Amino acid sequence: MNEKAGHYWKDYWKGVQAPENVSAWSFGTDEDELAGLVVRGIKTATCSLYEEYVAENDPLPEEGEYSIVLDSNEEPAAIIRTNKVTIMPMNEVPESFAFREGEGDRSYTYWWNAHEKFFRPLMEELGKEFTEDTAVVCEEFELIDARDR
Repeated sequence: MNEKAGHYWKDYWKGVQAPENVSAWSFGTDEDELAGLVVRGIKTATCSLYEEYVAENDPLPEEGEYSIVLDSNEEPAAIIRTNKVTIMPMNEVPESFAFREGEGDRSYTYWWNAHEKFFRPLMEELGKEFTEDTAVVCEEFELIDARDR
């Protein structure tokens, strides 16, 4: 976590014991737009490739974890708390989840096309083939605090 995110985290919890389980990160594409959607309460979900966690030996997100969403300048934009984590085949992600991702016109078609475009080359980099049932990690979260933008 960078210094600015650390200060934001401490300032938010001033006077009470801050949870220890926090990370700071930005979304994989158009960090500013997606952080803005979070700040405005439009984006309340995100998904990532399960195979990336496996390849990088990273722990999966967990319910109750906090995150500081960063923009493209690594400035903190918001604090979110993960409420639900589900691993499922991409072709089983429900339309309601695609809507909660808040991107584009919020349709399932937009969601599918944008994520396939993003995930297909990542799978190739991992030496794997992208298929319709490629496993994704779906996270639903709530906005805890947003910085003035």
